[in-house]
Amino acid sequence: MLEAARLPTPLVDCTDEVLARAGVELRLKRDDLVHPLVPGNKWRKLGPNLELALREGHRRLLTFGGAYSTHLRAVALAARASGLSSVGLVRGEELARAPRNWSLRAAEEAGMELVFLSRAEYREAAGRGAEGAGGAGGGLGEAELRRRWGPCLVLPEGGSNALAARGAEAVVAELDGLGERDVVCCPVGTGGTLAGIAAGLPPGARALGVAVLRGGEGYLEGEVARLHREAYGREFGGWRIDHGHHGGGYGRVPAALEEFAAGFERRHGIALERRYVAKLLAAVHDLAGAGAFPPGTRLTAVVTGLPDPVVP
Repeated sequence: MLEAARLPTPLVDCTDEVLARAGVELRLKRDDLVHPLVPGNKWRKLGPNLELALREGHRRLLTFGGAYSTHLRAVALAARASGLSSVGLVRGEELARAPRNWSLRAAEEAGMELVFLSRAEYREAAGRGAEGAGGAGGGLGEAELRRRWGPCLVLPEGGSNALAARGAEAVVAELDGLGERDVVCCPVGTGGTLAGIAAGLPPGARALGVAVLRGGEGYLEGEVARLHREAYGREFGGWRIDHGHHGGGYGRVPAALEEFAAGFERRHGIALERRYVAKLLAAVHDLAGAGAFPPGTRLTAVVTGLPDPVVP
């Protein structure tokens, strides 16, 4: 069985010079510590889906991801621990002939069957909008996926569905005393974490998402609204997405971002995942320095994942 989560996750004060000058507080919600196998928002989103799979008697999970997908690894590990098999449809047929990178190797070693698709096949199977983003809309449909790969619970790319949004909502329940001065912040890849956080906020508190992929304007907002309708039957206000800190595209870590992340690590002693968490924190610092938050604002940044391992 999958080991229980370590809840609630720690909340760490983390204000530094730029934020202090702006009169803004920062604390980190250390969701990277939530689970030893499936850290961060992956556990929040996968947990309810795993419960559904086991309750309905599914024996296999099927999902989608790219060459370095954290989601693929998380599904593979969670499935194995829960006694389920797993299939990962991977973007890029050329990867089938290449040596496995550390991420795909980890998924395969956890028992996941990897199926490599051309980009056109992948778009058809997963349904896609902006660069690197996947959603439940479009694609082959679950019936066709099951016909091709057998009975399974199909999870969208990134794991963002209605159950995932409700799982992410639990982050807010662990934050006492939220009010009008509070902004809860998270990175946005497919929208599930932001959707859940925004839905769970009390009146007056707000949510800020930081897009980690290029070209998501409008599309990501639509995905969050869609997840709200599917999970809660209505849409929620009090949230927005910043599209100015994606660093050039999904998976890209420009020199300035690396410099910021390394400096943050030195100052605060917390190792940062680069593709999501570092972009979130860089955005928070840039926005605070530009006066985007009124003095007295308290920011809570959700640390959604662990840094990549150091591999040869």
